[in-house]
Amino acid sequence: MISIHKPPISKVLRYSAVIKKKYLFLLCVLCASAGDIGNNCSVLHAQENDFSEVPIWRHALGGAVIGHPVSQVESVVAITDGGNLKSFSSQGTPLWDYYARGRLTPYVSRSREGTSYICRTNGLLIAVNRSGRELWTMNLGSPIVSPVLCGWDGRLFVFTENKITCTTAAGYTLWTRALEEKIALAPIIDAAGGIVFVQENGELLSIDSFGNAYSYEANKLPAAAASIEIENMGPTAVLLHGDNSIELVYTNLKFGVSVQERLNLPSPPFAAAGRNEKAAVLLRDGRIALVSPAYREIHWTGASHLRAGEINAATKADDVKLLFDERGIYVITRNGASGFAADGRRLWTMRLTGAAAVPSFGDDGILYSGGGDWILYAYRLESRVRSKQRLLYGEKSEGDYGTGRPGPSSMAGYYFRFEEAELEARFAEIRTAIREGNVGNNEKEYAAWLMETASSSAGAQYRIEAIRLLAYIGSRETIPFLANLFIRDRESLVKAAAAEAIGKIGVDPEGLALRAFENALLPPFRILDETALTAVAAATGALSRFSGPPLSEAGVRILTILLRYDNFPVARSQAQRELAGFRRFQ
Repeated sequence: MISIHKPPISKVLRYSAVIKKKYLFLLCVLCASAGDIGNNCSVLHAQENDFSEVPIWRHALGGAVIGHPVSQVESVVAITDGGNLKSFSSQGTPLWDYYARGRLTPYVSRSREGTSYICRTNGLLIAVNRSGRELWTMNLGSPIVSPVLCGWDGRLFVFTENKITCTTAAGYTLWTRALEEKIALAPIIDAAGGIVFVQENGELLSIDSFGNAYSYEANKLPAAAASIEIENMGPTAVLLHGDNSIELVYTNLKFGVSVQERLNLPSPPFAAAGRNEKAAVLLRDGRIALVSPAYREIHWTGASHLRAGEINAATKADDVKLLFDERGIYVITRNGASGFAADGRRLWTMRLTGAAAVPSFGDDGILYSGGGDWILYAYRLESRVRSKQRLLYGEKSEGDYGTGRPGPSSMAGYYFRFEEAELEARFAEIRTAIREGNVGNNEKEYAAWLMETASSSAGAQYRIEAIRLLAYIGSRETIPFLANLFIRDRESLVKAAAAEAIGKIGVDPEGLALRAFENALLPPFRILDETALTAVAAATGALSRFSGPPLSEAGVRILTILLRYDNFPVARSQAQRELAGFRRFQ
């Protein structure tokens, strides 16, 4: 069998001849496809036959790819068996090479900011920013068993064999939950921003962002699972069984409501992915089906690149990547890939040989495949424009958890809530929860109380302590509150505390905090306080290190302005240190 990674010239010319003969036909198909898909998408390839394509670029890796590469905002990262995480731009430019100083598990995830999360085989979780800089590490005690999932606000859901850990983007633990059974079907983010997965005993676990769990005992271990959202019912788990029966579990109702129906699929299911009320199902015979589980309706089935027998008893769930987004449905395996429009038209198929791991199909329409020859290949398969709002980094989150606007706390109506004894008791409670990683279901209550205290008429030391604690449970949802506090508060020490908290949280994808910092250095809002300016320098450096470019470019501009503040030597020295840190890293 000839590998697509190194196609012979004769094969390329043969396919070129076929394309020339069908030139007019393809033009018609392309025009029709563009009209059907709508204004937000355009199809580059729309054909009903397999094709081979020469890669648009290739790069030697110095090792074999392990696990699924991950692309995000015009770059891709891949783990190699030597313990390296390597990044390339979508044009093929090498960006950076991070060495983990040990063997890595075959799982990498990327946040909206482009931070990569990897784990060594000894259980050390590592966060690496989009410039290849190590941000923080956490000892989990054992290695992860699936990719880290990133929540709406940047929080992380981390899975080991016997535990789930939820942390902030900066690596502070919010809650943990023990697992008595191994995970059978990989966890996914559901329509409410929580997680859903199936254990080996057939039990479905639905856990929200604050650690509240709902359990459902399925009749048997499902062959596949997906999360959809049904109107008036909310997030719904779809469990697909090998006998063609399905179970719909309404996870948001929390009282065991489920419906068992028969779907009568033409072949047993192997994998599934949900979007809105529909689910794409990969069947064991290699076909794709689009179904509406709640209505027991099969909209269409289509043949993928998979051939009869390629999904067998030895095929594992990790051997297939099924994507379902606004562009369409995509099946990715080591031996090829297929793309389908939502109406069932097969847009393209391709065959691969020699892939060391399941390739990645990115939002940029490029398939990234690590070959067994230690080379990363990039294939341009289609060109699409996503309609979702894009900010500095990636797409805007699908929702939020309400932690940035949590509403009044339970003590909001208590007249003496800002008395010294009441404040100290509450601070002690929150400090203990943070130290023990047990914030959990109290997260919104704590956030509400800390915000109320930070904005209150209480003494400055208490307001500063509230801001400091808020940083340990904060996320990108907290940034607007802190940035507003920095802008409007008259106390320079409170301004400084707000800036420090923003730096500790570390994420600012909209650039809101950096705009506030820059405005504070320019007339008519210029701050003339050493403590506040020093905090701005430190926070700017922290934000820039976490996210890297393009946010760091604004950070360098702010720090450069601070270098001219000769009357504030401490702030100026802090800005120099932050800029020097950038140069050492580069």
